[in-house]
Amino acid sequence: MAAEDLPSEFDVVILGTGLAESVVAAACSRVGQRVLHVDRRSYYAANWASFTFNALLTWIQEIQAESLSEEVQDRSSLVEEGEELIYLSGSDSASISNLQVFCYVSEEAEEEEEPANTTEEEEAGAAGEGAAKEPSETESAGSKEEEAGEAAEGDEQAAQEQGEEPKADQPQPSAPPSQSEPTRKKISYTQLVKEGRRFNIDLVSKLMYSRGSLVDLLIKSNVSRYAEFKNVTRILTYRHGSVEQVPCSRADVFASRQLSVVEKRKLMRFLTSCVEETEEHQAYNGRPYLEFLREQQLGDNLQHFLLHSIAMVTEDTLTKVGLASTRHFLRCLGRYGNTPFLFPVYGLGEIPQCFCRMSAVFGGIYCLRHSVSCLIVDKDSNRCKAVIDSRGQRISCSHFVVEDGFVGADRKVATPTRLLSRAVLITDASVLPGDSEQQVSLVTVPPTDGRPAVNMVELSPSTMTCIPGTYLVHLTCQSVGSAYEDLSPVVTRMFCMAECQDEENRPAVLWCLYFNMADGSGVEPEGHDLPSNVYVCSGPDGALGHEHAIKQAESIFLKILPEEEFCPPAPNPEDIIYDGENTSPTSIGEEEEEEGLTAAGGEGEEKQQEQQEEETSLQPEE
Repeated sequence: MAAEDLPSEFDVVILGTGLAESVVAAACSRVGQRVLHVDRRSYYAANWASFTFNALLTWIQEIQAESLSEEVQDRSSLVEEGEELIYLSGSDSASISNLQVFCYVSEEAEEEEEPANTTEEEEAGAAGEGAAKEPSETESAGSKEEEAGEAAEGDEQAAQEQGEEPKADQPQPSAPPSQSEPTRKKISYTQLVKEGRRFNIDLVSKLMYSRGSLVDLLIKSNVSRYAEFKNVTRILTYRHGSVEQVPCSRADVFASRQLSVVEKRKLMRFLTSCVEETEEHQAYNGRPYLEFLREQQLGDNLQHFLLHSIAMVTEDTLTKVGLASTRHFLRCLGRYGNTPFLFPVYGLGEIPQCFCRMSAVFGGIYCLRHSVSCLIVDKDSNRCKAVIDSRGQRISCSHFVVEDGFVGADRKVATPTRLLSRAVLITDASVLPGDSEQQVSLVTVPPTDGRPAVNMVELSPSTMTCIPGTYLVHLTCQSVGSAYEDLSPVVTRMFCMAECQDEENRPAVLWCLYFNMADGSGVEPEGHDLPSNVYVCSGPDGALGHEHAIKQAESIFLKILPEEEFCPPAPNPEDIIYDGENTSPTSIGEEEEEEGLTAAGGEGEEKQQEQQEEETSLQPEE
């Protein structure tokens, strides 16, 4: 909708299309509120967005261009007596920092075995990005590493014909060393760009707990009908220099070759005892969870699996917290698959767009490349009574919801900045090859040498996030230094990089991106120097699930409309009765959905591709 067509009055105006803001928009529209949802960006989902490879390169350019301060326009002529202005920040560029890109493939596919000499400078030239260079040995990739590490392209059956199937406990993706490997087709940077629209690369890396608040909300509100989901098929852990599969379900435990019969019995007995809290558990509440595990006569193997891959806590975590995390993991098992987790097809950026679509269906109005420059506040009541958009239009509203990145520093509560370290890799093989090449894996990397624990999510082409012959790998941890400093040691240990020989046949990194992102859990939503009817949403947090964002959205909605139900179930289309001139459910639905989401994705034709495996549809339980 063009800016000049915007109505001059709304119940709720929302700036930013992140997950929390999109859920608030859907919840308010669903109960009849007039919602205006705007975002200064050209894409939906803010820091929760998913990009094609080409769009990601554009995003890199935009992030660096935003470092320039924008001129603030004077809007005092729109202020009436008894009112004052609060200017908002024109950019949230501070939420992304320390961005660095590395390319380890040649610009063009080469048939002769010559050094590719593809450097970060060449990648920066193609992407228009000026990230600081790392030491020279990380900047160029030799063809030997590429030839030995890269998987065969295109047809997946061809990849299976490369050699014998690796053993289950073998961490390296390779055929037996005695066999000569066939010549593998190389993937060039040009090919990545050419097929870039087939990638869907998330800025944030999370998974959906099958009994978590997000899945429950998707089912309750019927928003789940707008998306499809894949089961995370296995949970892995990095231990003693190799990748191992974690037995977490009953079937996994009894099928595991890593555990002895005695260990299997101990693990099943322990997991069964964890379901309900006992007096023995309470006696350890103030003591470390690792100490509790040791007291249960569990060996090193089981302690590692339970601490780092099931509870996903650290050694000093208290037993009460560790047991609660373990119970949550166990409750989520078996609902949709053999792990507790789901992942949305086409990436996590689909989820905020699904809620935006619901809001649009129920009357919400959406404007991208459009922003709110300042708030008009009534001096007597200290309430926001209107906003002024980026084109100078005054719009009255009863409530205003804003992404924290757009709140000026002078209005924020002073809190220490917390960051997440992120890495996105395009690789040519799985970290642990198996019977299927369509695995979706969670890999836990325990903390070592003072470095934080790392969560790694490896996505296969079945998730529609990468092209055949590649895998998309996301790494996330709490920041200690820059993203490169925090995560490159893990990447170097687990993958073949330009500076190392491919003796272990590890997966080869074709392209990677490092950046730091503001940790949303470190943003204080209360106490800002803002009017009482202005509500601040924080960005993504470092947890694996979505509990923080969903709880925040529900809290904001209940402050706006305390008497209304949060995201009640949407009616069936045949039960909707339309008033006024528009009486055709089909035409109304199509118009609203097109307005709310087609512009968000911009990739409808790509998403008509045939699914290689059956997706999971979320349905309410009987």
